[in-house]
Amino acid sequence: MDRIKAGITNEVFALLDEAHAIRVNNLKQSIILALQAKDLCAKQTDDVLLAGCLSRLAFYYMINGEYDRSLTIADEAAELFTALNDERAIADVKYTIASVYYKTDNLHLGLKYLSECLTTYRKHNDYLNLAKSYKVLGTIYEFFENVERAVESYEAAIAAAEKSGDNNMKTNAYNPLSGLYLNQGKTGIAMELIEASISLKQATGDTRGLAFSYYGRGKIHTRTGDYAKAEADFTHAVTIHLEMGEKLGLGMAYQKMGVLYIAQGKLESAKVILLKALELSETYKSSIIKTKSSFLLYQVFKQQHNADEALHYLELHQAEQDNSVQHQTKQMVEAYALIQQMEAQALEEKMRLERAEMLKKKNQAEYAARAKQDFLSNMSHEIRTPLNAVITITNLLKERADAEDQRLLDSLKFASNNLLLLINDVLDFTKLETGKVQLEKHPVLLHDLLHNIKNTYDSLAKEKGIRLDMQVDEKVGNVYWLDETKLAQILGNLLSNAIKFTDEGSVTLLVAYIADTAAGTKLAFKVCDTGIGIGPDFLMDIFDTFTQPKSVTTKKRQGSGLGLAIVKKLVELYDSNIAVSTQPGIGSVFSFELLLKPAERIVAGDEVSVPQRLSELEVLLVEDNAINTLVATKLLQRWNIKPDCAKNGLEAVAKSKLKRYDLILMDIHMPEMNGYDATIQLRQQDNPNCTTPVYALTADINVNLQEEYVEYFTGFLRKPIEVDHLLGAISSVIRSPAN
Repeated sequence: MDRIKAGITNEVFALLDEAHAIRVNNLKQSIILALQAKDLCAKQTDDVLLAGCLSRLAFYYMINGEYDRSLTIADEAAELFTALNDERAIADVKYTIASVYYKTDNLHLGLKYLSECLTTYRKHNDYLNLAKSYKVLGTIYEFFENVERAVESYEAAIAAAEKSGDNNMKTNAYNPLSGLYLNQGKTGIAMELIEASISLKQATGDTRGLAFSYYGRGKIHTRTGDYAKAEADFTHAVTIHLEMGEKLGLGMAYQKMGVLYIAQGKLESAKVILLKALELSETYKSSIIKTKSSFLLYQVFKQQHNADEALHYLELHQAEQDNSVQHQTKQMVEAYALIQQMEAQALEEKMRLERAEMLKKKNQAEYAARAKQDFLSNMSHEIRTPLNAVITITNLLKERADAEDQRLLDSLKFASNNLLLLINDVLDFTKLETGKVQLEKHPVLLHDLLHNIKNTYDSLAKEKGIRLDMQVDEKVGNVYWLDETKLAQILGNLLSNAIKFTDEGSVTLLVAYIADTAAGTKLAFKVCDTGIGIGPDFLMDIFDTFTQPKSVTTKKRQGSGLGLAIVKKLVELYDSNIAVSTQPGIGSVFSFELLLKPAERIVAGDEVSVPQRLSELEVLLVEDNAINTLVATKLLQRWNIKPDCAKNGLEAVAKSKLKRYDLILMDIHMPEMNGYDATIQLRQQDNPNCTTPVYALTADINVNLQEEYVEYFTGFLRKPIEVDHLLGAISSVIRSPAN
């Protein structure tokens, strides 16, 4: 029994496949084969097979113009597919029903079913059926004289057909699109499209579709006055439609042949062909063909001076038009809401996909940013923490070392600082890329800053046997509002770069006065060298990240390749730009201009009293690393400060409840409780230190980018410890009115 059932199933599928394959050139045989398949289904209770057969039959009857039979069978198929919960198959049936309704001028119902199947096809990315549906939608837009939307729909049909790889479906949209261009007077484009359609139809063997293409070309020949060619095309179309049983296409071809014969003055031929068109329109309920054909017959009889017949067809035309206008007006009102709904659904689906894609990219970007931030924070902490011990201990040992040990310690300090510079380049650039870095301006002694920068790089220049010179215009003032750290970083990177790429001669730092303006004083900064210069093929890339000329990337000139990229971004923070002029083998000049606001003269503090008062301070040092605790303690003891120590956040919170401190130095990355949470508890809990200044003392350079925690800290200090900055933070506590 199972073998018999399987045999019937295979036979049904074979019949349906053959019917589908020959539908474009032998529709009658397709119907016969589908009926045979349906009869075989009756031999076994298989609703899936039966529904498939009915769906195909309804589609073939619709093409053949047997609209009532098509609707009846389509309803049966829809009922079976609904019971089977097969929404994809239901959409195919609804497309057939929509096609029947729009071909019989029931546009409101056609649009209703079309919108429903379009929703399903979009959901399943069914491009072939989307192409079919968009083509029908274009026809409906044409009827409502919305040419722009009609063109959009036909183009959407072509795009969907291309995605599906179906050339026949693509040419089905070429035909009406060609007609729209013809109505706009664009006969060249119209002919190009229709010729492409004919070629593809001939290549694929789509005989039925070829008839519509001939019909389209016949309209163009009629418009251009090539009547013989037009008649040949219409005749081809009629012959094929008669063979295929295509009633609507036949009526359309007859009506256009009537237009052609009237244009040629062949009134009897026009009368015969238009009466055929009128008969078809009444049989197959095509109001458009009936309206147009009756009006053309009125014109024929009027030219033949047959008043009675002319009046008869004029009245027929008027009655059909009145009926059609009333009916279509009602449909247009009802259909407008459906069109709006369908367009809203399409827009909503497009926006949903765009939102999903944007959210995906946003989540990926945020995840990548978090991962990058976490990695850099961890790397910063892990590398800078031991460097803090190395550099600070080196500074402490230099104070008691003899001359020979001093040289060794100088080498150690240089190597450590060089490593720190490389690390800082990577970390600082990443920090700048976030866009959250801002200038922190305060009154700065510019001349002192410039001399300190020069002195920092003097030894590096001397090691290479070159001079490091500095020339400052006498008109340059002494005190300006600026961010000394970032200006030092700009000039330091430029000077170290110049020294690195100069093997003989000199490097010069020039600072020139330009002018005083209402906004401040404009100064020019230049770093000139007599080095190897920069080749023209590399000049455009020098400010890119991780970039160095291949010809100079040697062990003599090591670096991160980030120096100039950092310089560029830091100069831009000052609302300026970095420029370069260079000659290979002669040297380079890097220059930028800054607009700086002059500041009042800085009054130096009492250099004797400050250290004495430091000894009075109560300081809590929170640090989990034993070596760093030792180093920081030794450094504080130089200023007669004896700190209390806590090895994690929990211990810090506990100690803060027992006494009032003048200052708390808080590490961030610690076990038990980190520095963030500990500081929040100090601020929010009722304890003696809820207003005590808390400075983050950390190797993590990203702590001040954590916006949710920044407000809890008084300031941020880096490891390796920058002695001047630490002393400045402690001194600020002494100057505070609260102390």
